[in-house]
Amino acid sequence: MSIKFIFSPILLWVLLGIAFSCKSIKTTNKILVSKEPETVLSLQPSVSNPRNSEGDFIRLKNGNLLFVYTHYTEGSGSDHDPAHLASRYSDDNGITWSKQDKVLLPNEGGMNVMSISLLRLQNGSIALFYLRKNSTEDCIPMMRISTDETQSWSSPIPCITDKKGYFVLNNDRVIQLEDGRLLFAVAEHPTTEKGFSAQGNLFSYYSDDNGKTWTSSEMVPNNTETITQEPGLIEMNDGRIMMYIRASGGVQQLSFSKDRGATWSAIEPSSIYSPLSPATIEKVPGTKDWVMVWNNNDGSDPVIKGKRTPFTIAISKDEGKTWGNIKNIATDPEGWYCYTALYFIDSQNLILGHCAGNSIQRTGLAVTNLTTLNWDWIIKSEDKE
Repeated sequence: MSIKFIFSPILLWVLLGIAFSCKSIKTTNKILVSKEPETVLSLQPSVSNPRNSEGDFIRLKNGNLLFVYTHYTEGSGSDHDPAHLASRYSDDNGITWSKQDKVLLPNEGGMNVMSISLLRLQNGSIALFYLRKNSTEDCIPMMRISTDETQSWSSPIPCITDKKGYFVLNNDRVIQLEDGRLLFAVAEHPTTEKGFSAQGNLFSYYSDDNGKTWTSSEMVPNNTETITQEPGLIEMNDGRIMMYIRASGGVQQLSFSKDRGATWSAIEPSSIYSPLSPATIEKVPGTKDWVMVWNNNDGSDPVIKGKRTPFTIAISKDEGKTWGNIKNIATDPEGWYCYTALYFIDSQNLILGHCAGNSIQRTGLAVTNLTTLNWDWIIKSEDKE
């Protein structure tokens, strides 16, 4: 038996009144329901899999979501232990995920392969970026291309050929500019007589031929004592590129390029309070807004000073000058939230892939969670404060 609704003019005006009273980020044909953040998959460590971390998402043409991450296979789960690239997929927009890992790329490094960025290129191909780590003096970003929706991959292309050394490219960090240029930022960590240096020399690398060849920028000027690491990039409306930088000193640092990543301004402090931990900043599709996920921790609380908690999201409507709609996703004082991949499932929902271990249990980087968020929940957070 079917039920039919008969619309009268009075009922129509009632429904219109309800619709206009609902406050949301944009005009929509559906009434949004604010949904609390939900962990839809938790990749836990085991004896034979001591760590799962640093992944990224891509939407395939068949509609599936693919998540590729670093799957450690031996040791204690340190950055240099053996690892390959593994994948999970979802065929229902991230609600559920495949139960078993699939090896996407075996370990081809002397130590491991790790730290994934996935990017749908403007020509329709999918680019996979990862670090091939042979030693603490040899770690280079590599790129592979798939033209058949990740069923097969091209031979690897080294993205840094002008220098040798240990270069860190974080996960979910490669962008393609509106004019087609591929661009990413790295931190070079030299090994000196005193050992491995925590201070990173920052560069960007760019390609104008879809990754076949790469060119280095000049080094980002740093005339301070501030330690800089793990940079990320975002293209601004006026064509400049903003580099945001994990740094010592209690805030994220910034640098800007006016020439599409060839040269950079001297680093300067931002207004983003943060421990020594990476942030993720990306554009909101279809708008000029930015969204940021980071640890909103200014060090004033001694319980969590220096720790990668809480796990916070915010929105900027002025390209990072100010941030609003600030909302905590997770607040466990022992939580360890970092290395976040951010992906918009659609205009109203996004998914995060992030480390979510426990500092006391020393599982900080060992656990990766996939967390779904509703955009309306983020927007309406400011109304409640």
